[in-house]
Amino acid sequence: MENLLSHITTPTDLRKLSENQLPQVAQELREFIIDIVSQKEGHLGASLGVVELTVALHYVFDTPNDLLVWDVGHQAYGHKILTERREIFHKYREIDGISGFPKRSESAYDTFGVGHSSTSISAALGMAIASNINGDTEKQHIAIIGDASIASGMAFEGLNHAGVTDANLLVILNDNAMGIDPSVGALKDYLTAVKEGKNPKENNIIKSLNFDYSGPIDGHDLPKLLSELQRLQKIKGPKFLHIITTKGKGLSYAEENQLQFHAPGKFDKLTGKILKPENENLAPKFQDVFGHTLVELAKENKKIVGITPAMPSGSSLKYMMEAFPDRAFDVGIAEQHAVTLAAGMATQGLVVFCNIYSTFLQRAYDQVIHDVAIQNLPVIFCLDRAGFVGEDGATHHGLFDIAYMNCIPNMMIYAPLNEIDLRNILYTSSLGLQHPIAIRYPRGKGEIVNWQQPFEKIEIGKIQTLKKGNKIAVLSTGTIGNNVMKAISNTGKPENFSQYHVGWIKPLDTEKLNTIFAEYSTIITVEEGTINGGLGSVINLFAIENNYKNKIINRAVSDEFIEHGTVKQLFEITQLDTLSLTQLLSTTNDA
Repeated sequence: MENLLSHITTPTDLRKLSENQLPQVAQELREFIIDIVSQKEGHLGASLGVVELTVALHYVFDTPNDLLVWDVGHQAYGHKILTERREIFHKYREIDGISGFPKRSESAYDTFGVGHSSTSISAALGMAIASNINGDTEKQHIAIIGDASIASGMAFEGLNHAGVTDANLLVILNDNAMGIDPSVGALKDYLTAVKEGKNPKENNIIKSLNFDYSGPIDGHDLPKLLSELQRLQKIKGPKFLHIITTKGKGLSYAEENQLQFHAPGKFDKLTGKILKPENENLAPKFQDVFGHTLVELAKENKKIVGITPAMPSGSSLKYMMEAFPDRAFDVGIAEQHAVTLAAGMATQGLVVFCNIYSTFLQRAYDQVIHDVAIQNLPVIFCLDRAGFVGEDGATHHGLFDIAYMNCIPNMMIYAPLNEIDLRNILYTSSLGLQHPIAIRYPRGKGEIVNWQQPFEKIEIGKIQTLKKGNKIAVLSTGTIGNNVMKAISNTGKPENFSQYHVGWIKPLDTEKLNTIFAEYSTIITVEEGTINGGLGSVINLFAIENNYKNKIINRAVSDEFIEHGTVKQLFEITQLDTLSLTQLLSTTNDA
């Protein structure tokens, strides 16, 4: 049988086929995705679940003139393959390759840049209103959103607005009862009742918001999808199609283990066996240090609770959810709610660990200021994925938290050097704080295998001396300090360098800084965060305010968005790798 996918470069090629050829295209597209993701890693289950929908959308609608907006973008691999990127798809998520998410600068078919959830309805509605203003009343605008993402407040805001417009908007709910982890909440229960036929037709939330509702229909039934999309294409105003899909569809082990095969890493496509890298580092992931330590602390303190917005596995709060299900909460994709929920709990004396990825806490910035910091509530923010996250790119790097938290009064900031340091700051925070705190730590594994050492309380606001030297002082914060240690050793003249771990970015140890500035004429700061507003900026301001004239060199991430690549490659690009730091130290030493 002739391969059809190999002849499809654009959706125009797809539309030349007959409808009865589309199931073959869908099967070939599914196999293509499996072949590449099994070798290259990436987001698998979500893309497999929407293969038929992707084919149907590009077949029925006149893309890119009609506008598709994919929510989050985990599910858009098939879309990319059908839209001029099949031959270069194998380089997705690599340096100089295409993004793993839709990206406007990459293709006309990527109508809106995504990566975080729940933006599609607002974006597509904005496009639809713009089309009306521009007099283009025939253009179609389609938002494809999952059942986990539609539970977010922003999605409801978009639905609420769309329902009182005449915008030519179609919202497609891809309902598979999964985000990354299983969906949670009352809306999930409602959707389950709809799917099972247990919800009275007159009790329809979407219809109540003035949408033309249809469904639920089988999202893997291509003839039904085509027929319904063609019908909806002719209807003006806000429309809503509810489809039921299976995450990981077409790959038995991905269907059976949807959480693991959301982003499984490399795997054997025949057996489903996950392929672990050779000589795998035995040290723990930082998220697991957090998760296991929190359980250990919670056993001793009944006031400790944990909160995460839809990332119990990614944050490892799942361990506390298993051990103390009444004291650990997955609130769904609702970062704003998570923060204010934590604030409410803190008013009643609970010790609240609110675990949110650094990049996702950006979505709840007002709540951090208004609901936590102004009231000086001692919420413990655990910012996972601080720094570079690698292949997910600019939408997911946690590079901004030092800058955006440092400017908030009452907020404390701590960046642990390693797993033991993380464990100890969690312990210290659990003992009771006078202010809220942000603890930032990276994605991935550390370097210490025997990390479960007895707890030690960390003195608040003190710089730690790691090494004394006689010429240059290096101030580092967080785990990038380990690269600095290696770089100092590699200079050949380690005796010339002192290294200080500035775990406490706020409050700042001004007493120690005065000693350092008095002792060393050259100060170097190193951080895995933005150059603007980070540790370097803090030290520069300290020097100005105290009239110091020392030479200060700041090494951080420049004022630009850093794209995707491995963390190692991104360190090299931003000159935070050991070799680049060695060169910086050696050059400064020789000056």
